[in-house]
Amino acid sequence: MTTTILKIKPLNFPWETSDPFLFCAYHEDHYPKGNGKLGPNESLEGRNIGQDFTIKDGWRMYHGSTIPGFPAHPHRGFETVTIVQKGLVDHSDSLGAAGRFGNGDVQWMTAGKGVQHSEMFPLLNTEKDNPFLLFQIWLNLPRDKKMTAPHFKMLWSENVPTVTHLDTTKNSTEITLIAGDLFDKKAPLPAPDSWATDPQNEVAIWTAKMDPEATFTFPSASKGINRSIYFFKGNEILSEGYTIPVNHEIIVNADQELTLKNGNTESHLLVLQGKPINEPVVKHGPFVMNSQIEIREAIQEYQQTEFGGWPWPTYDHVHHSSKGRFALYPDGTEIKK
Repeated sequence: MTTTILKIKPLNFPWETSDPFLFCAYHEDHYPKGNGKLGPNESLEGRNIGQDFTIKDGWRMYHGSTIPGFPAHPHRGFETVTIVQKGLVDHSDSLGAAGRFGNGDVQWMTAGKGVQHSEMFPLLNTEKDNPFLLFQIWLNLPRDKKMTAPHFKMLWSENVPTVTHLDTTKNSTEITLIAGDLFDKKAPLPAPDSWATDPQNEVAIWTAKMDPEATFTFPSASKGINRSIYFFKGNEILSEGYTIPVNHEIIVNADQELTLKNGNTESHLLVLQGKPINEPVVKHGPFVMNSQIEIREAIQEYQQTEFGGWPWPTYDHVHHSSKGRFALYPDGTEIKK
């Protein structure tokens, strides 16, 4: 008997991924009411401000000092795909691009030859809590695209398709397509220089929500494609004789169908799939290249140029509380949602 499931392993932080992905950072924070200045209306005493990665009272400040998030930092040689299921992110970068997005929106940013950006989490609600859930997926770039021009793209929630499947007992599985296609639906186009742009690479980034007791079968992909399913919320899922508890990664043979039967609680999953790039990966913090020499060059260039500098008043720049969802592009075009 051929088994589709190759390995089941616990989720750590960040989540381990397979080529062409580098990792996935999953953040869920139950932020309190805002203080009217986009920060939490609670004391920050007892927190390691600047490095607050330990959950205290259900939330973290990360590298933020007054507003949670990640102040300006550089990237080179890969892409970030940021899926915000709950809450908001304020983006600012060294290209002059900016945005406020969330509650189902996705940002696709090609760092390419180098960009600085900040990602802050403004707490706009002052009368109620500010729940927050974000995935940031690092998708590698092949050697011939690592020094491409940086690119900033928004996939607004209104344009991200979902597939709803009813099983024989009318239980529903809903899959949101950030990249790739499923059945008769296609995700929005990724950034132009992405590994995901070529359909032959079969890159898929999907989130799935399964009703209690729902059954769903993932269709097969081509031979040699990597596929992992991250089971991050729920109780348990059954497949191929395994009872898989929550907070586990399921690594599968993508060239075979996989049927999942959900337990008695709503379950949430992330699916990452793609053809491997199969090139050397050398990582140093926010730089991902093919050799140590290229890493040294990246560090040296960043020290000299700061990848274009920082055009915003502060490194933890946020937008005015009155602004809604928007994207400001490097050419000055602004889209408001």
